[in-house]
Amino acid sequence: MELVIRNLSKAYGSKKALDGVTFTFREGLTAILGENGAGKSTLMNLITDNIRRTAGEILFDGTDILKMGADFRAVLGFMPQQQGLYENMSGRQFLLYMAGLKGLKGRTAREETERLLEVVNLKADAHRKAGGYSGGMRQRLLLAQALLGDPKVLILDEPTAGLDPRERIRLRQFIHELGKDKIVLFSTHIVSDVETIADEVVLMRQGVFVKHGTVPELMAEVEPYVTEPVTGRLSLEDVYLYYDVRVKRSERACLHARF
Repeated sequence: MELVIRNLSKAYGSKKALDGVTFTFREGLTAILGENGAGKSTLMNLITDNIRRTAGEILFDGTDILKMGADFRAVLGFMPQQQGLYENMSGRQFLLYMAGLKGLKGRTAREETERLLEVVNLKADAHRKAGGYSGGMRQRLLLAQALLGDPKVLILDEPTAGLDPRERIRLRQFIHELGKDKIVLFSTHIVSDVETIADEVVLMRQGVFVKHGTVPELMAEVEPYVTEPVTGRLSLEDVYLYYDVRVKRSERACLHARF
């Protein structure tokens, strides 16, 4: 099972939000790590076909997702960074409604809903209106709707935003388990969220992929150049900062070369 992006670009006028990126995502959890504005959400929205690409291809097992249409949406689960909820629906009603949109019916929809309410720790609040949910509860409800139908490809855009530390740990461990038989893309700007759970990390900056590899591979590459680790021991945070500084220096050098 593979999800391939090839020379993928998205431009808004003269500004390139995504600039010709190519990568192959396979089963496991791939972290897309970059600061706000790096192009992570643009990438997620292109893969889910929520926005139109400017150029390039997105292939699932060899077939462009635009040709697959509904067949691709059937294997896709998406948790957006921000999404309005139906404020007057309870958490349970919202999941049942989303299950219907995904083609789940009757007993299957009810069983899936109850199972996922348990998974995201919303069982006790399932009867409450979503309009009264805290930010963290909303995030958990959005994750639950992404998991309806047991998707093969799971796209998570900043899934731990708004969660307290205990919820973050619980949720990211659960997400890690999902990567055993799914392609999971976990977009975040919080390094600690993915250091211990990612099978592969992609560092992203200004619409391009700067570096990718496993956490041990990336740490081994920068170890000779990091004399004072941020936390006292070498971590993914040091990798992130090293390449961030390196790219910024390269950008400055290119700018000076123009004048």
